[in-house]
Amino acid sequence: MATRAQDAANRAGVISRRLSGWRETIDRGFVAAWNDLAGHVSEPNIFGESWFLRPALEQFDISGQVKIFTLWDGDQLCGLMPLSTHQRYGRWPLPHVQNWLHHNAFLGTPLVRAGYADDFWRELFAVLDNNPGQSLFLHMNGVTTGGEIASALENLCTKQRRNYGLVHQTERALLENGVTPQVYYEQAVRPKKRKELRRQKNRLAEEGVLTFARDASEAGLAEWISEFLNLENRGWKGRNGSALASFDSTRALFTEVVTGAANLGKLERLDLRLEGQPMAMLVNFTSVPGCFSFKTAFDEDYARFSPGVLLQIENLALLDNPDILWCDSCAAQGHPMIDSIWTSRRSIGRYSIAIGGLGRRSVFGAFLKAELARYASRTAADEQEYFAGEEA
Repeated sequence: MATRAQDAANRAGVISRRLSGWRETIDRGFVAAWNDLAGHVSEPNIFGESWFLRPALEQFDISGQVKIFTLWDGDQLCGLMPLSTHQRYGRWPLPHVQNWLHHNAFLGTPLVRAGYADDFWRELFAVLDNNPGQSLFLHMNGVTTGGEIASALENLCTKQRRNYGLVHQTERALLENGVTPQVYYEQAVRPKKRKELRRQKNRLAEEGVLTFARDASEAGLAEWISEFLNLENRGWKGRNGSALASFDSTRALFTEVVTGAANLGKLERLDLRLEGQPMAMLVNFTSVPGCFSFKTAFDEDYARFSPGVLLQIENLALLDNPDILWCDSCAAQGHPMIDSIWTSRRSIGRYSIAIGGLGRRSVFGAFLKAELARYASRTAADEQEYFAGEEA
């Protein structure tokens, strides 16, 4: 990671901003600058990188309504975030602007070059203040709290006397480097559970030849993708119509992002097989110094052997990689499987922020006060139901 002195030395001093439709923004030259930005961010977010966000926009924003906000220092791209406008906020008819997410994007933190977080928020707020349209406020969804980017947001709001609030917060499992995989496993999982998992693995091996593979190459990737989609679709997600293969758009997204990540050396795929047939499969995406555990699937016919858990135990080998300091589970808060193995937690929040002139800010201030009181008493289950469908 660059030091603050290096960040300062790299600044050209000519800060500019742009807000335009994504179709007119993204071309070959822009993607090259985008990829360079992704390699120098203060906080990695694979969901905002070119190989993930571009195909997501193509699949889920066919009409091209999403805009891209970018921050530039000379001809160097220093910040990027997709924005969309919404006419409703939860159950209320409150127009607002929001960082654009979809159901398969599990983090909304913008891509910001190290050392440019203050500039990013200052320029974004200036754009939205000057042209808020009908939007009452800015809503930032799925932002990592406590880091450089969220801290810069909070500090600038305070400095500008701009009303804002962290209106919701959850914690999800995080794997942090520091000890060997074996030591981590022994510290995280109680002896009785480890004994049970050994028994399950041995019983599964009695069914036939049990093999594990970890692969970062592109060899046989198309077949592997097809196997993953079929395995997931045979389970409860397929029955509920929420599997990746349930829709052409999500099938295409998965195929393209896995292939794109492999092309850039950012894919790690794992599988546990019995006689060559997949029992459990896992997709990790890396963005040094971080990693994101994107999707997993297992054969429910063999659920009594806990193949998904057995694969996650193998996944602890991430701790042997000195370039990876942490891995985000991308799982829901309280996930019964991953929470029992990964002991650290990552805090993810929603911010609501005032934009526009004094009158608009006054109305938003009254709304924010009521919202903060309401969320203080709302349960996590209520919150999930309340915002159901808002990320689509």
